[in-house]
Formats: sequence, structure tokens, C-alpha cells
Amino acid sequence: MRILFISLMLLCAAAPAKANQELTNYFFAAAKTGQTEVLNEFLEKGFPINLRNSQSYTALMMATYHGQKEAVDILLHHGADTCLKDKRGHTAMMAAVVKAEWTIARILYKKDCHLAHSTEKTLEEFARVFGQTEKLKALKTEKQMPE
Repeated sequence: MRILFISLMLLCAAAPAKANQELTNYFFAAAKTGQTEVLNEFLEKGFPINLRNSQSYTALMMATYHGQKEAVDILLHHGADTCLKDKRGHTAMMAAVVKAEWTIARILYKKDCHLAHSTEKTLEEFARVFGQTEKLKALKTEKQMPE
């Protein structure tokens, strides 16, 4: 792991723009594949947690969409913003609904920003489109219950 960062730092000195893109690619790949050690290394070094990739997704959105609960936990622990929206107006919570990642949805719902989840649809409308209305209702009921 440290060798990777040393190599990337040397690349930064030689070709900063290329190095920045490589770092961004590694960060998003780590979120997508659940490489928690890599994510921690980036975040402990101050990598911008809410950075967006070329498709406008954050690492939290990527980790959620790909079912990487441990990565989601790390990103949230380091302050990932659950309210950020991609270019279509979708949040990480919506990614959890689409992929039926209810363990992750439960975590995100507790941290939810309580804003509309999309510029066009509410979270409830979004869940209905993907056939997840009953699961979302159950999740809401859970939130109202004492832990």
C-alpha cells in the first residue's frame, strides 16, 4: 500500500495532472470494490471525500451502488455528504433503493439529509418506480422505533 502511494507521489512531481487523475481513479476503484485499507489511506492523507468522478458520482454513491457496506461505513465516518446528488439528481440513498441494498439503505436513512432525493422524484416515488415501496415503508417504520 505504501509503495503505491510513494509511486503516485513521484508521479505527482513528474506529471501532476496525470497523477491527480490516477489518484482519483484509485480512490473510486477502492470505493467500488470495498478496499477499505486503500480508502482509509486516502482519507487519512486528506483526500477530498466528496470529490466527484467524471460521471458526477461520489465515492459514497459508488460504494453504495456496488453493495460495499464497509466502504460506506468508512466514508460516512470520515464525513461523506449523504445529500449530494449526481447529474440526474440522485443521492446515495437512491442508489441503495435501486440495488435493493437494504443494509446500506438502513445506514443512509439514519443519516439522511431529509431533502428531496431528486430534482424530479421524492424518495417514495423513486422506490415505487423500482418496486421497493414496501421495503422503504418498513425502513421508515424501523427508524421510528427506539434502537
